[in-house]
Amino acid sequence: MTGMADGWAPTGWLGAAAPGGLALPAASPTADHLYAPRGLWIDRDRLVVCDSGNHRILIWHGLPARPHTPADVVLGQPSFTEEGPAAHGRGPANGLHLPTGVIVAEGRLMVADAWHHRILVWDRVPTASDTPPDWCLGQTSLVDVAPNRGGTASAASLNWPYGLAVVAGRLHVADTGNRRVLIWNGLPDRDAPADLVLGQPDFTTIDENRGGPVGPASFRWPHAIAGDARMLFVADAGNHRVLAWRGGLHGDRPADLVLGQPDFQSAAELPHRPQGPERLRFPYGMAVVGDDLAVADTANNRVLGWRLAHGEPAGSAAHIVLGQHTFDASGENRWKAVEADTFCWPYGLAACGNILAVADSGNNRVTLWQRGGE
Repeated sequence: MTGMADGWAPTGWLGAAAPGGLALPAASPTADHLYAPRGLWIDRDRLVVCDSGNHRILIWHGLPARPHTPADVVLGQPSFTEEGPAAHGRGPANGLHLPTGVIVAEGRLMVADAWHHRILVWDRVPTASDTPPDWCLGQTSLVDVAPNRGGTASAASLNWPYGLAVVAGRLHVADTGNRRVLIWNGLPDRDAPADLVLGQPDFTTIDENRGGPVGPASFRWPHAIAGDARMLFVADAGNHRVLAWRGGLHGDRPADLVLGQPDFQSAAELPHRPQGPERLRFPYGMAVVGDDLAVADTANNRVLGWRLAHGEPAGSAAHIVLGQHTFDASGENRWKAVEADTFCWPYGLAACGNILAVADSGNNRVTLWQRGGE
């Protein structure tokens, strides 16, 4: 670890072990293996992981104290040893198709079931495996799975929702396939339509970058959301950037800040070139941890951190890099073997106190990092 990690070091490892330097999923699912995990949630009581490749949610009661600890609860599959979309043919009422985002809010468990085009809601976080969801957003029932409810986009429909977050008491959903962020003024009741849309002029328009060139009010693939009452951050993965808005939003408007690109009109990817501390390639995950904004710079196989002052990034350059030894390196597992502090396509981030959880998707694992853990 170098000084660029700013005191962050890995302290935990869940999922595949790495004999011979490779971390591969089990041939058949188990309670202690993961396959391409994406979204995750961590608090003092639990860790929840979207085990996306196995189309299931895994829950650990309390924070795992040792590596490769098996999960306590599985959702979306009848047991820990089964996998497949829609519970391997059992159907969508209690099955998942590529879950990618998860939060716990006011005691509810909410999951972005991306390829079923809905947000599943459990009114209480389940303590028993195979507990069915209570209701959903984005569909009229738990057996409906068509994008945009089989019609045109609306304030109540979704198309590939990949991420969600509660920021300043309001639910935000990255409705990725519709190139927009939907916002509810609080936690919604069953089937309530969104109150606001960000990234489109109205609830029925779904054009990429608003049908024109990239700008400060458009998205290509919005994926992750983070922030507080002072700043709202949206990872616009397809445009290789993070957009930020100051203060509370009362409707669609241009962003105030951009990270990962030199200006609002730029969206270039820089493959196979040194990235430095100011560029991003497919940022899919994000979390506020202490006084830092952490961004999963997925295609660069690293996590970048920006220092926040009064909720706002202190400049365009990141001051922390995890997973690489320098800001100019970007190789998968540093072009070597899997180690505790390397990444291969880190996808989702979640934070609690001074703990940062990383869904290290290409390594089929979740790693826990802690400041001061070196």
